[in-house]
This record gives sequence, C-alpha cells and structure tokens, in this order.
Amino acid sequence: MRLYTRTGDKGKTSIIGGRVDKDDLRVEAYGTVDEVNCFVGQAMTELDSKIFADILADLETIQHELFDCGGDLATVTGKREWKLQAKSIDDLEEKIDGYIKEAPELERFILPGGTKPASSIHLARTVVRRAERQVVSLLKADPTIHPVTLQYLNRLSDYFFAIGRVINFRLGVKDVEYVRSAKVFRNGRRKEKDK
Repeated sequence: MRLYTRTGDKGKTSIIGGRVDKDDLRVEAYGTVDEVNCFVGQAMTELDSKIFADILADLETIQHELFDCGGDLATVTGKREWKLQAKSIDDLEEKIDGYIKEAPELERFILPGGTKPASSIHLARTVVRRAERQVVSLLKADPTIHPVTLQYLNRLSDYFFAIGRVINFRLGVKDVEYVRSAKVFRNGRRKEKDK
C-alpha cells in the first residue's frame, strides 16, 4: 500500500461525496475532531491501567465515537446514514453525573493542569470546544449536518472537564481554583444562567 496519493498537492481533498479545498469549513471541523482524538490517545498513554480502568474504557469508546463524528462531518452525499448516535450523548451524561460525585465539590473555575494526564485531558477539552465552534460555523453554511454532532461535542467537553478533576483527585493532586473567579458551580455543575 502506498500512503501518499499526490491528489492533494494543489490544495484540494476528497470527502465522502465530493472534493473541497483543504481549508473548507467541513475539513477544519473534522480535522479538529481528529486533533481531539490524538490528545485523547496521548492522555490514555499517561493513565495507570489499574487506577483508571473505567476512564480508559470510556476513552477508547470515545475515540471510536470521534471517528464516527469525523466521518459524519466528512459526508456530503444526499442520502446519509449517520454513524454517531444520540445514545452516545446519553452515555456521556451518565458518566459525567457519576464522575461529578467522585471529585470534591467545586464552586469556582479551576486552572487547567495538576497532573500530566489531567493536563492532556484539559487540552482535549479545549480542542473539543474549538471543534464545536467550527461545527456551529459549518451548520450556518450547511444546515443538513447531523444534529447529534454538535450536541455530542458539547457534552464531550463537559465529560473531559469532569474526568480531568477525577484524574487529579485519584492521584491526590488538588485542583487550583482561579482566585478571581465568582462562584459559578453548584453541586459540581455549572449554574444554568452561565451555560
């Protein structure tokens, strides 16, 4: 198998159902989702398999879902069979609720960091937010984008925030609160008016 094709040497790339410029909104969005997946993979290499078996299982599932998400974003053909399912959002919400109960209660914003794997997860969280913004822009240009994609990315960043805190907690490292933050959380969740 030859890895290079030379078909993209003039700034175009193939998507499912056509060809577009490499800086097309769609390519930016699924490229950023791929970037998230890389940060997830990095974090997985930093997690102890005994302490974090549950989170590692979650993250492997998420890596597959991110591939589904990227595939859906790369599809422009008329009849589409979406890979990413709404059940993935329900699963994330259930995980988030469980992890929020494990970590200490939080009232203020925290500084990203603490431990190496938590830092990698916070990087993934911020890249997910960028992907989410790009999907919003893409939806304005193409409202036929799979609606589950945006919801999934939104929930995924919340999941990463929750597990970033749990990782630090399990490793005995306290999160550092942002000293000038107002009280923005109630019972570990963001206040509704601030979402």
